[in-house]
Amino acid sequence: MIRKLTATALLLLSTAAFAQAPNWGKIRIGVEANYPPFSQMGTDGKFSGFDIDIANAICAEIKAECTLVAQEWDGMMPALNAKKFDMIVASMSITEERKKAADFSNSYYDIPSAWVAKTGTFPEVNPTTLKGKKIIVTRNTPRAAYVLANYKDSEILQVAKEAEVTMELAAGRGDIGFGSSLAATAAFLKSPEGKTYSKVGAPISLGGAKDGGGVGIAMRKGEESLKTKVNAGLKQITANGVYKTINDKYFDVNIRGE
Repeated sequence: MIRKLTATALLLLSTAAFAQAPNWGKIRIGVEANYPPFSQMGTDGKFSGFDIDIANAICAEIKAECTLVAQEWDGMMPALNAKKFDMIVASMSITEERKKAADFSNSYYDIPSAWVAKTGTFPEVNPTTLKGKKIIVTRNTPRAAYVLANYKDSEILQVAKEAEVTMELAAGRGDIGFGSSLAATAAFLKSPEGKTYSKVGAPISLGGAKDGGGVGIAMRKGEESLKTKVNAGLKQITANGVYKTINDKYFDVNIRGE
């Protein structure tokens, strides 16, 4: 026998469903905290950096109380889907593979990748000149996929964090590093350890913001209301000049990618 729900029962079900839907007044954000100048943690335990400021600006715009949660890079996506936090603001590139595990906001910055090596070592960078050489790259990234696909005759050293690319290079454990062009310049080439190194070859874009790539904020799949809020907040801080203020605090170029 088919039973019809009363108007009162339907109202109760609708109310329960509404109550279970998050209003995103409180949001937990996963951050790496080990990728200057984008994200880092000071000795006082406080977070700082471009990603941190962008996250806080979006939270202020959408009037959400946000809590930052430090997370190692390799565990970012599993922790998101285990609900350790609600979204990731950690310079995560938008890729087709990652979109299978999470939804992404619109891109909030886009920087080409660059090769870094001892000055004068590699006049050209291609599979022939790097044959038998050791390339250092951050694992589980579009850059790692790129070198694995295109430099099959090279040895690939995959490290856990972007900062480790230049650390391992300076320590002599590789011949050339492949990383973010801006991070390499800011964090290594201007440092005492980077004085004898330089960017080599041409910058490489691995799917920019205009092509649906770039760097985005990751959220669990299906959290459409959160995605809508985040995109609206990002659009507003771009329009009202807050984004530019944050950009200019860390960089002397516009990294918005639009």
